[in-house]
Amino acid sequence: MQTNQYLSKILDELSQAAGRISDIEAEAFVQHIMEANRIYAAGAGRSGLMMRAFAMRLMHLGIETYVVGETVTPGLAAGDMLIIGSGSGETKSLLSMAQKAHSLHATIASVTIFPESSIGKLSRLTVSLPGAPKDQSQQEAVTIQPMGSLYEQTLFLFLDAVILRLMDIRGLDSQAMYHRHANLE
Repeated sequence: MQTNQYLSKILDELSQAAGRISDIEAEAFVQHIMEANRIYAAGAGRSGLMMRAFAMRLMHLGIETYVVGETVTPGLAAGDMLIIGSGSGETKSLLSMAQKAHSLHATIASVTIFPESSIGKLSRLTVSLPGAPKDQSQQEAVTIQPMGSLYEQTLFLFLDAVILRLMDIRGLDSQAMYHRHANLE
């Protein structure tokens, strides 16, 4: 297969994945973001990169947002929302964060392949995304992509769709967000 053929196949997989995301879960996710005092984003590895990109866009919207683990991230409190992106829902460091957030009475949301995972069970709300676990040796292949790529790409695109939904609700466009864009680069 040629490179562009792989690209077409990836886009087909993403299109199919988008059609399998629950509107009810997505709208509940948006509503909880709008109601939270502050948003904290967390993820590990490539999922963590997607969560950092989401946190940046939330900040561009004027929503007080932090990435867990950064030196300028304040303590979490009741009324805040921790959003965890984890394909497996079992990543130990993220599970520990979820347990701590739970003890602090913060809202926990997970965006995962496995809503019945340990992190999913601690979450007040879960958005289930299609994808394949990193270790695909125990199941029939659902993607031509390696490891968790389908989940990670779907996570990124879903979170960008959430940003568009929040923009619509708040009556914002890209130009209105631009004044919060970094300017020391």
